[in-house]
This record gives sequence, C-alpha cells and structure tokens, in this order.
Amino acid sequence: MTPGKGSGRDTALSERPALDPPSWFTEQANVQDPSITERFEDDWPDCWAAAADLLEWDREYDAVFRGSEEPPFEWFPGGRLNASYNCLDRHLPERKNQLALIWEGHLGESRSYTYRELYREVNAFAAALRERGVTQDDVVTVYLPMVPELPVTMLACARLGVRHNVVFAGFSADALAERMERTGSEYLVTCDGYYRRGSAVAQKNKADNARIAVEQAVEVVVVDSLGLDVHLGEGYHDYDSLLERHRGTDVEPVPRAADDPLFRIYTSGTTGEPKAVDHTTGGYLAHVAWTSQSVLDIKPDDTYWCSADIGWITGHSYIVYGPLALGTTTVLYNGTPDHPEKDRLWELIDRYAVDVFYTAPTAIRAFMKWGEEYPAEHDLSSLRLLGTVGEPIDRRAWEWYREHIGGGECPVVDTWWQTETGAILVSTLPGVDEMKPGSAGKPLPGIETAVVDPAGQAVEQGTAGELVVTRPWPGMPKSLLAGERWGEAATRGDEWRYYPEDGVVEDDDGYLTFLGRVDDAINVAGRRFSTMELESTVAGVPGVAEAAVVGADHPTTGTAIYAYVSPERGRSEEHLREEIEAAVADAIGEMATPREIVFTPDLPKTRSGKVMRRLLTAVANDEELGDISALRNPAILGELRTTTSNR
Repeated sequence: MTPGKGSGRDTALSERPALDPPSWFTEQANVQDPSITERFEDDWPDCWAAAADLLEWDREYDAVFRGSEEPPFEWFPGGRLNASYNCLDRHLPERKNQLALIWEGHLGESRSYTYRELYREVNAFAAALRERGVTQDDVVTVYLPMVPELPVTMLACARLGVRHNVVFAGFSADALAERMERTGSEYLVTCDGYYRRGSAVAQKNKADNARIAVEQAVEVVVVDSLGLDVHLGEGYHDYDSLLERHRGTDVEPVPRAADDPLFRIYTSGTTGEPKAVDHTTGGYLAHVAWTSQSVLDIKPDDTYWCSADIGWITGHSYIVYGPLALGTTTVLYNGTPDHPEKDRLWELIDRYAVDVFYTAPTAIRAFMKWGEEYPAEHDLSSLRLLGTVGEPIDRRAWEWYREHIGGGECPVVDTWWQTETGAILVSTLPGVDEMKPGSAGKPLPGIETAVVDPAGQAVEQGTAGELVVTRPWPGMPKSLLAGERWGEAATRGDEWRYYPEDGVVEDDDGYLTFLGRVDDAINVAGRRFSTMELESTVAGVPGVAEAAVVGADHPTTGTAIYAYVSPERGRSEEHLREEIEAAVADAIGEMATPREIVFTPDLPKTRSGKVMRRLLTAVANDEELGDISALRNPAILGELRTTTSNR
C-alpha cells in the first residue's frame, strides 16, 4: 500500500452513499445520544468509567487511568474483580433460568445451558482443575473445537484466576506444541475428536504428538465428543469423570487485580512468528462489555450469534466474555456454513430467532456466490443488527448482506480491531451514526487515531496512509501497557503511538476505509499496488462472488499480478475476464491489470473463513505449500495448481 491519491479510490469515497439508521432501531438502541463522542472526548480518560460500570468489582478501582505520555499505563488501578463471576454469578438472581448458551453441532445435535446450569458446570470443572494441582501461576492450554466444554474451561480458569491459552482446533500438532512450549503450559484440555464436513478429525492424536514434542510434563483432560473409547494412559483424565466427581461443588471466584492477565492468545502467525498477546482482567473485560453493548447493541434478552471460532480473539471477546458479561444468550456452532446444505446458517437464525448476527466478509461473499435463494427460504425477520469483522468489506458485499440477510432494514456495523487491541476500536454506533457501505466508520468514542505517511506525518483526508492509534484504550494487552517485548515498537521517537500496520483512507466526515495490511502490496515494475484495492475492484464486478489477488515472480516486471476469481453461478468466464480487466484499468490503471485471471469454484480458506493468500502465492510461483493444517478445503489446491500451470 503506497500513500497517495488514486482516482479509483477517491471516486469510490466521494460516491459512497450515507444511510441513516432506521428510526425503529434508534428508538431502542443502547446508545442513542449523538453527543456521546464529544462527552467522551471532554471527559477522557474518566469517560471509560462507563465501561467499568458494566462490571461488578470486588474492590473499586482508585482511578480510571494512570499514566503519562508513554508506558507504563494502568487501567482501573487498585480495582479487583473476577471475570467468571461477572459472566455467571451476578446474573443468577435475575436470570438463572434464562439460556446462557445454545450449542448446535455438526450433525444437528444440540445442547443448551441456562445460566444456572452453566454456573454449575464451570464450578465443577474449576474444582477438578484445582484438584489436579492447577494454581494461579499455571497456564491451561485448550485445544477444543466449538463445543460447550471450550467456554466452560475458559470460565473455569478465570474462576481460579488462572490464564487459559486457547489454540485453534484446526492447527497442527507442531503449532500446538510451539504454543505450549512458549507458554510453559503443563495442562491441556482436548477431545477425542470431532466432525468436520462429515469426516471425523482425530484430535487426541494431534494432542498426543504435541505432548510428546514439548519438554515439560503435561497432564491432559480429554472430552468425549465422538464416543471413540480412546485409551487414556498415565497423565490423562476423562472430562466427564472429573466433572461427576466434583458436581455440586462451589468454587469461590478468585479476585484478580485489574491488570492481572486473564488469558494468553497467539496471533495466527500467517505473516511471521505467532505473537503472544496477554489480555488483562479489568481493562479487557470492561472494553469488550462496553463494545458489545454499544456497537453490537446486545441486550440481556437477546439471542446473539457470532459465527467466529473461539480459537481466535473474536470468539474470546464476542462469543464468550462480552455477551456473557451482559447476561445475554450466546450461540455456539460447531460446523460449516454449507454443511449439510448451503442454508445451514439461515436455518439456525430462523430456528433460534437470532437478534444480532456477527460474521466475516469472506463468509458473506461465499453466501453471495451460493445465491440469495438460500436465505430467502427462511424467516430472518428476528434480526435487528448485522455486523462484520476480520477484514474490510467491499460495498457490494455490504449491500447484499443488508438486503438479503437484513431485509433491507437492519443496520450493519463494519468493525475494525485486532488480537492486539482486544476489542473494537473503529465502527459506527448503530443507533447514532450514518452508515457508509464499505467504510468501517469513525474511531469509537474515547478512541483517538491518525492517518500518517511512512515518516509518521499526518496525511490529507482522502489520501491513503497508515493508521495509528494515538491514545491508550482499556483493552490494551500487557505488552502495550508496559511498553515491553513487542509493545516496545509502539513508541517511536518521543511519541507513543500504536501502529496496527493497516492502510486506510479517511474521508471528509472522519470515516475510515481500510485498504488492507501496509505490507499487503504488489510491486510491479517499481510501482506498488494495494492488494485490498485490487481485490475490492475485482470483487465489485457484477458476476464475481469473491476474489483474491497475489503477486507472482515475473522476469520483466519483477512481479506480476494474479487474480483468483470465484464467479457467481451461470456467469461467462470470458465475459468476466474482459469486465475485470476493464474495471481494474479504469479504477487503478493499466499497469495494475492482472497478468493472469484464474477462475476457480472456491478459494483456499481457513476453517474460520479467511482466504489463505500465502497458498495462492505459492501456487502462482509453483512453490512448496508448507503447512496446510488450518485449511478447510485442501482439495482446491490441486485444482488451482492445474488451472494455473495450464495458463
């Protein structure tokens, strides 16, 4: 991504319509006051007491924020609280019989837990972990698919004041071992296996291999998900047996200092070594609760569904901690959007009368490709708000989402944040702000950002640059709060700034349009093109369901642009090829026209729905693919290799 004005991007920004939130939504929204941004600005940092007030504290904090212009920073110093108590115990007097968790399995099986039932299971497993010797200095690694035992384990750890370290179930044994080794974790919770697209995955086998690979001794708890009757040798324990032995036990929640770590999570490592991120108990929980209420408009009587995987930060923040802190019903789905049929998600929204749905743009583009007839078969009128997360969403996908899933009525919040931020930093407030399809919105109240050039100087509005966060926020992880390890890079010169490494354009209203990672650029004959801008242009061509653009080695220009395109059904590839070439030439320039346009029925994606561009680059360059354990559709790689090599 190169800072600078491009006619295609400027035109897109200037022509983007602004849509007011519907009056029926505004009248019931959790946040309705248009002056909230000014109030937060005038009262910063004390404005964030509004977030802390959503929680119950064992001991009140001495100040909202303590710090100067650079680390160390402290949020809610002196305060003590327990995350498990805030997600369970405090809701029991009013809603012990309300559903806390609805789980839907891959084969149609389901389970549900009231707040009282979830409280009992969490307490029983916390007692079991305590009996096995788990103490506050330990880290419990969790290697589970999307089953209820995953949030149960997280909350049991939080109850004991113990850090959990959730590892995405689709990762390989090597990836699990690396994360356990780096954390020094001596406890692992896993399962015998689970179903993925109709096939059984032997999860315990991967866990066994990881256990052998690490230096420390590891005790393992195994959840019986498939009934495989696996052998449990020395150092292994059956989850149900542990639970039964401690059923009915109440474990007193351990108060934690606001800056004590709640959990560790690793970034995906798709662009380098996975980064260890430790989130705090007080600041993190307050931030996710506040954004769940203000941005996602979650209310206690809602049925809410975030389709992410808990193995990623989105699942931590907006499946478990945020919704349960507010006392709502959260949906957990262990399956894929198109199995057994392509209407699976809409069937579940219909069945459970989901109020708020939060998913990824990659998934939305897949829905578009499958066709509007699938959501049309179901009653989606319960939906009040739609959200997107994970990557920028182009205008066409945004409008399709609102029209065919939201009935043309639901507000859509396009949220930007990262593993490192813990919670949402940029979005519209759906009861207050206008929506601009394809633009995330302004920094949330209390959040301050700037758009800068490579030298760190502010750029003009309408000019592409790099986003920086210029003021602390409650959900900051330990490294940023202390300015240590990877957090040291936040201070450049004499000024503290956090560089998320995302490219953006800010319009005249202060709305931010995200262009992708600053290193996501393709250099063709000395000219750099934003990958996100290229992909948005290609995906905006009628008939294109989704697209990914990568660079391939070329003897003349150094790099050539390869576009991998998944067309909508019934579309002529030759006609689409011409339309794509014309659209890119018009919006960006002739030099950005893809040298190769490869049509494919699908793109290689992780099990959380993200396109693995690394693999497309390897295919384009005829290189080794490397680790594909996180890939949900590995068969597509062989087809892509054949199609690409034949061009």
